[in-house]
Amino acid sequence: MSLLELIESKRAHIARNSSENGILGERSLLDSQALWIKRPKGKDMKNLLAALKQFEDIEIKASSFDFISIPENVSVDFSDVSSLAGILKSLTFIELKTCNQKRVTTPDFRNFFFAITENEIIASELLGDRHIVVLHNKITGDKLVTTIPEIINRANSKNWQLSVSLGAREV
Repeated sequence: MSLLELIESKRAHIARNSSENGILGERSLLDSQALWIKRPKGKDMKNLLAALKQFEDIEIKASSFDFISIPENVSVDFSDVSSLAGILKSLTFIELKTCNQKRVTTPDFRNFFFAITENEIIASELLGDRHIVVLHNKITGDKLVTTIPEIINRANSKNWQLSVSLGAREV
């Protein structure tokens, strides 16, 4: 596949993702019935990802979210994969994008420039409305709850970048 074909396939992929998921609208940032926790680490993260794969056939990367919103009445034990089965559908996976750019002055985050990773896009597609993005302006304190499809629909420019690792030097 040539570079131009790769870029075009990414454009088609994003267009499909945006139209399939639709616009979910703005939501209240902190649901009074929910608790945000930082994403689990180590074995707890492995268990969460294993439960998603085993019980929902969803494979996402740990880097595709920063926080999890857990309803107040739900108890979570990340150390037990089987106990996660009953509560997975109640979890919301949250990606946080923080802004400290002086040019971003409105609550709709106009002029905010940031990156969305392939892992975040995949998680958004697979989790649907259980994956949200919270934009947070550290200067103004504004917060906006949105989704990757909404962000892509709003974007006035999209520049694709391919991140590569050339690996260790052979001796």
